[in-house]
Amino acid sequence: MVLLGSRRVGKTFLIQQLLSSTQEPFVLLNGEDVATRELFARRSKVALSKMLNGSSFLIIDEAQKIPDIGNALKLMVDTIEGLKVLITGSSAFDVENYTGEPLTGRKITFKLYNISEQEITKVANPLHQVDWLHASLIYGNYPELLQMETDEEKHLYLRELLNSYLLKDILTFATIKNSDKIIDLLRLIAFQVGSEVSTSELSNSLQLSKNTVEKYLDLLTKVFIIVRIGGFSRNLRKEVNKSSRYYFLDNGIRNILVGNLNLIHLRNDMGILWENYMISERIKFQNYNHVLVYNYFWRTYDQQEIDWVEDRGGKLYGYEFKWNPKKKAKAPVAWSKAYPDGEFEVINPANYTDWLD
Repeated sequence: MVLLGSRRVGKTFLIQQLLSSTQEPFVLLNGEDVATRELFARRSKVALSKMLNGSSFLIIDEAQKIPDIGNALKLMVDTIEGLKVLITGSSAFDVENYTGEPLTGRKITFKLYNISEQEITKVANPLHQVDWLHASLIYGNYPELLQMETDEEKHLYLRELLNSYLLKDILTFATIKNSDKIIDLLRLIAFQVGSEVSTSELSNSLQLSKNTVEKYLDLLTKVFIIVRIGGFSRNLRKEVNKSSRYYFLDNGIRNILVGNLNLIHLRNDMGILWENYMISERIKFQNYNHVLVYNYFWRTYDQQEIDWVEDRGGKLYGYEFKWNPKKKAKAPVAWSKAYPDGEFEVINPANYTDWLD
């Protein structure tokens, strides 16, 4: 089993909880430990079996740090009867590259995100639900941050999280020599949430090649900082389908990047925050509930648009996000004509819990 997720979302804590309740003998290793990497250096059944010391349950935290870990695990799973393996990783490009092909047909992959709205709803006092929502829109939902009481603590945590943890995996790549460019790219994306992103414009702004910008964007999605959404089209002439939008998987990271952690009543970007939060929470909901779905935005060249489109079971569902519950919205005329069987709904603070439950 492969558990993927951003740093600091609680993968190690989850493992500790799991191990505290198991009666099965286990071996727990950390891929960032030099001693662990040395254990896997000898690629033989005898050496790997000896490492288990009779246990049938192997757990490796941050397994992507171990060179050629995929082939080592393949050898172990194929030759050691009854062995169960759980590995975690904070970067999909490392874990999938190093374990993907060798473990084809031998692994199940799960994604762990920061605390979801669905989880908060289960434990929060209903009287404080609005306060929780307002805090999440500004500071996000990283587990450690949710336990902090002061705004100053939260500010410092988000700054440290961005600078010291989230980009750690990307910056280990020898080809990425300047972390400032990554931060600058994220900052530009943060100001364009909900809008189509032009890699050519980003390239010009950052003085990087278009290919480099595209590579960085891809890496940032694979360390679970941003998510890319493409345009939906069934080849109607007026539909935009070659552009992309990017959203942050945590509102707090987006807000620290734009330098604005002001509270709700002092903001002029609540529409953007609401849209980003709803999309990140919907992605968690889809993953945790194993929803088979393809996600898009929809827009025509004459500026008719829908924020979020889901293709589920061959049927289309369009959603518009409105922070103000009093704001009404109708399905765009072009949408209704092109997809008469498609659904349309407005998601606002009055009904969002039903959409995420």
